[in-house]
Amino acid sequence: MLLSPSAMPQAPQGAEGVSGQQAFNNACRTCHIMREGDNRLGPNLHKIVGRKAGSLPDYAFSSAMKEAGFVWDEEKLDRFIANPDEVVPGNNMKPYGGLSSSEDRKKIIAFLAQSR
Repeated sequence: MLLSPSAMPQAPQGAEGVSGQQAFNNACRTCHIMREGDNRLGPNLHKIVGRKAGSLPDYAFSSAMKEAGFVWDEEKLDRFIANPDEVVPGNNMKPYGGLSSSEDRKKIIAFLAQSR
């Protein structure tokens, strides 16, 4: 007996079914956008990988972010997205407290890295 595809068991669509853009939209888009020059509540994240923290022109960063003294790379982004206060104490990312899913962070970082 042959089963139609709709009669076959379907894998639940969990985090593995979410794209990098979807993960970004779910966790970041309330405050950030990827369009260059389009700052919202948070700065635009176009070409964030390789950019010095707190250096985007025309955005009022917290003093903590301006003085952070590092360049964003994948490892730093992963740590920051997981727990912003641990990486840059005094940042203005409130009420965002971090994203615990390492899989979603990985997808978001891959999505951000596409705009290099």
